Amino acid sequence: MIDAVVFDLDGVLIQTEELWDEVRSGLARERGARYDAEAQRAMMGMSSLEWSQYMHDELGVPETPDEISDEVVRRMEERYRDRLPLIDGARDAVERLAARWPLGLASSSNRPLIDAVLELAGLAQLFAATVSSEEVPRGKPAPDVYLEAAARLGVDRARCAAIEDSHSGIRSAKAAGMRVIAVPNPSFPPGEEALAEADVVLDSLAELRPEVVDPDAK
Repeated sequence: MIDAVVFDLDGVLIQTEELWDEVRSGLARERGARYDAEAQRAMMGMSSLEWSQYMHDELGVPETPDEISDEVVRRMEERYRDRLPLIDGARDAVERLAARWPLGLASSSNRPLIDAVLELAGLAQLFAATVSSEEVPRGKPAPDVYLEAAARLGVDRARCAAIEDSHSGIRSAKAAGMRVIAVPNPSFPPGEEALAEADVVLDSLAELRPEVVDPDAK
């Protein structure tokens, strides 16, 4: 029996993996630092504390990790306020599940970006708890952000379902002991080994319905 549902944000509700890549690569290249496909893959799912440190230590961006994170967040929020890249069907999917369960959100995005997206999308009131991985010790694929979301919802983690799109995210939610519904990101699809860990794999958010989240739902 499922008592709550926890959504990922990037790649599930908003199409931003390309935007994150564009903003971080742009900053790195402006600073004369290295950036390539390996760097993009490495940072997927990392918390802001982790990817900003990576950009400083591994890519050679000269600013401090805090300065790197602040500048990337500033550029991302500017893009969101210009045009929010909400995925087709995201609002309907959230509203469908919110009518049945309390919702949480477990995201690798920074807190200001989470709050901006939910405000701009008109969805903030539908989420009872939201967690950024910068608020927990470890980012995805560690389970910390999902465990914290369950704790803030006051629900046993084993009675939560997670909606995920990425390799690291699926592994994170599964490690937390949740039922995992995967909606793979077509631009950055999860590996077969991660998909094999998902309990359900959907083609789109249009298929995300209460009976899929919990076959025992009435």
